[in-house]
Amino acid sequence: MNVDGFIAEFQSWARLLLSYLTAPWFFYQAGIIIVLYLLAMVISWRIEPQLEERARAIKGHPGLLRVVVALLRRVEWILFSLFLFIALTIMRSVTWPSRSHFISVALSLSLAWLFVAVLSRVIRNRLAARTLTWLAWTYVALVILGFDDEAGTFLDSLALPLGQMRLSALLVLKAAVLLIATVWVAVVLGRYFDEQVQKSDELTPSIRVLIGKVAKFGLILIAATIALSSVGIDLTAFTLFSGAIGLGIGFGLQKVISNFISGIIILLDKSIKPGDTISLEGTFGWIRELRARFVSVVTRDGREYLIPNEDFITHRVINWSFSDDLVRLDVNFGVSYDADPHEVSKLAIAAAATVGRVDANRRPVCWLTGFGDSSLDFVLRFWIHDPQQGLTNIRGKVLLALWDTFKENNIGIPYPHREIIMKKDAAEDLGD
Repeated sequence: MNVDGFIAEFQSWARLLLSYLTAPWFFYQAGIIIVLYLLAMVISWRIEPQLEERARAIKGHPGLLRVVVALLRRVEWILFSLFLFIALTIMRSVTWPSRSHFISVALSLSLAWLFVAVLSRVIRNRLAARTLTWLAWTYVALVILGFDDEAGTFLDSLALPLGQMRLSALLVLKAAVLLIATVWVAVVLGRYFDEQVQKSDELTPSIRVLIGKVAKFGLILIAATIALSSVGIDLTAFTLFSGAIGLGIGFGLQKVISNFISGIIILLDKSIKPGDTISLEGTFGWIRELRARFVSVVTRDGREYLIPNEDFITHRVINWSFSDDLVRLDVNFGVSYDADPHEVSKLAIAAAATVGRVDANRRPVCWLTGFGDSSLDFVLRFWIHDPQQGLTNIRGKVLLALWDTFKENNIGIPYPHREIIMKKDAAEDLGD
């Protein structure tokens, strides 16, 4: 459509709208619509809080609760549609149908808005849901008003030639709507498939994560391809363009790609998995989740570190539960030279055995390691099977048990001290 044709079409619409606005029965219908909407708003203000409070008592059905709450937050539109239906029925029974035409249009638009707004609640992303709501309702409104063909022709006239392809605003709009819809369906299906895979006990945690991520990315890629192909976009037309920008993006996303590939390697070689207790450059914690770019590690103090996957490939990682949950810990201590080292060793082993987290199936051992400046030096070794519960705390409990045991048996724990011996001749020399 050229500019002159568009101006002529716009003038035709303006004359039609002016004829409707100057009709005397239009103001009657407009007044009825406004009064009914205000009445619906006043009633909804009074009953909506009470209905929503009862709805939130629903337990065990989060999906149903979301839909019910979405309906209750639009009580005014439900009442407005109901009032319009009653008014339309009464007017058609007492007067000509043409005198209730605008009420019929308002009822259709109100029902369309209510239906689209409630359905959009299934989309968790509020921006995407709001955008899709307005796009869907605008299209339905154009169909109801009979302007869909004219709007489509106008949007199709706004086109930009790209080689052999003609890219119009209508094509972009269709592609965007279809792309959002198909990608959303792909994400939902991918999430459902991932949940089913995570429930499988036959697969290892790393394989479950890998299958879930591959399924999600694969479904999104297939959905995007289907959406663009369905609207007639030739994907081969973007080959040269994508190749040109792909090189530049590749240099800019080296770390991102490196972390992504590192994540796949980690999942394949099963070096770490969710639930493992690891140490990496002073960070001690357990792995909560493996992501495409990073690993989520939760420490004992509740902090969650997002460590890039590449660090687990290039740095030295201690996996405390890689092949076995059993971990041996060492506690160093010293006692006075007055103590019997044989008795100290027996008491230390007995003290460690009293601590709950020390593995009872593996007997602790205690060895004399050296004769220090002021103490007999020992090392106490014991095993635990739950390193994710912390290492410092179990060492602290063992040390407290040693302290209590040594106090009960009169074994002293020395501290560094120095003796100065003054010789008589040296003292006289100093006096001179």
